[in-house]
Amino acid sequence: MHGLVAANTLVAASAASVWQVYGTLNVLAIINTYLPDVLGRVEVLKGDGHVGTILNVTFPPGTPGVGYMREEIIKVKNKTRVKETKTLKGGFIALGFKRYVTQYKIIKKNSTSSIIRSTIKYKIDHKLANLTSLVNTDLVQILAETVGKYVTGELAPPPS
Repeated sequence: MHGLVAANTLVAASAASVWQVYGTLNVLAIINTYLPDVLGRVEVLKGDGHVGTILNVTFPPGTPGVGYMREEIIKVKNKTRVKETKTLKGGFIALGFKRYVTQYKIIKKNSTSSIIRSTIKYKIDHKLANLTSLVNTDLVQILAETVGKYVTGELAPPPS
C-alpha cells in the first residue's frame, strides 16, 4: 500500500534564499535552534549535505515511538530546488512502514515569494493500514513556516 501527503507553504522570500537553507545543512541549524522541542535535535553522522549524507534525529521527550530516526539524503537537485530524505531506521520505519520519504521542493512564485512544497511518500503493508492515519504534514509545515520567518529576518540567525 502506497500513500502520499503534501502541503504548500507560501513564504515571503525568494526561492533562491529559501533554497540556501533547504538545499544545504543550514536547515539543521534552524531545526536545532528554533525547533528542538518540536522536531528534536539533528546531527550529521556522515557526509556534507549532499546525496549520501546520514542524519540522526533525536525526537523531543514525550514523542511516541522509538525516540529517534536515522535518515539519508537521497536527492539534492539545485537546478529544480528539490531535496529528498529517506528514513533508514527508527521513526515510521520502526512502526512498520516499509518506505518513508520526505521531499522538499522550493517553487518560485515571483521575485519576492516562493512556495515550499513538502511531500511525504510512504509504503506500508496493507495489514498495517490503520497506521497511515499517523502520517501528516504538521511538522514539515512548522519547519517551512520557521524557515520562512528565518529567511525574511523575523528570527535572529542561529549561533555559528
